[in-house]
Amino acid sequence: MLERRIADWDNAYTNGANIAGGDRWPAAWVEPAQSFRDTLSATDRAQLDIGYGDKPRNRLDLFLPEGTPKGLVVFVHGGYWMALDKSYWSHLAKGSVDLGYAVAMPSYTLCPEVRIGNIVREVGAAIGKAAGLVEGPIMLTGHSAGGHLVSRMVASGSPLAPEVQARIRHVVSLSGVHDLRSLMNTGMNKTLHIDEAEALAESPALLRPMANVRITCWVGGGERAEFLRQNDLLANIWTGLGAATGAVVEPDRHHFSVIDGLADKDHALTRTLLG
Repeated sequence: MLERRIADWDNAYTNGANIAGGDRWPAAWVEPAQSFRDTLSATDRAQLDIGYGDKPRNRLDLFLPEGTPKGLVVFVHGGYWMALDKSYWSHLAKGSVDLGYAVAMPSYTLCPEVRIGNIVREVGAAIGKAAGLVEGPIMLTGHSAGGHLVSRMVASGSPLAPEVQARIRHVVSLSGVHDLRSLMNTGMNKTLHIDEAEALAESPALLRPMANVRITCWVGGGERAEFLRQNDLLANIWTGLGAATGAVVEPDRHHFSVIDGLADKDHALTRTLLG
């Protein structure tokens, strides 16, 4: 019998120190993201810092394809709900934009200024704002904490308006954290302040999916065991609750490289998101 028990929860959720050359990120994303914004801005296809709320970080960028968009993709960034912003990820819009979709990327207020439940509501407001700017089907994707946030959008108690919910065609959670209870055991919780009540209220894996949900949980094969477990967890539970689910482990990808496929219109990740 193989028995597993996690003794070091901080190490279980530490990515950079467990990846060769992991200290390159997030700085490695800055230049390609800026270059992509500059390229689209030169042709008036980048609308930057669109407000969706009253707080300073309630801003989103919208990247537009040539011609009328076929629909809307929303990418929600990670950083354990307490770091980073929309500016690091702009280049990941390229695959969807090249295939004719608009892509919105919001920032949101970070912990400890707010709780995760507040961030959920802010992301809902950002998606609602973007949905009002672009017609057609909506696809949601997010990385790490962002994977949690997009999954939360299609779970019971979603902050999305019914008319926005009805437009969602697919959700792809990339290395998502779907059960927040384990994070209560980490040092990060001094910043996140997750308690049992919030974990129960905001963990997608502990909630029912909305009707007709399609979700793909996608993770890198070289990721920490906790991210592999969290990936399988949501797909497994929501299958049993009537959702259409998929679970993908992409070979030779770690926590920081698993998102790279979004920049390529021919990559399986982009094709799955839009399919």
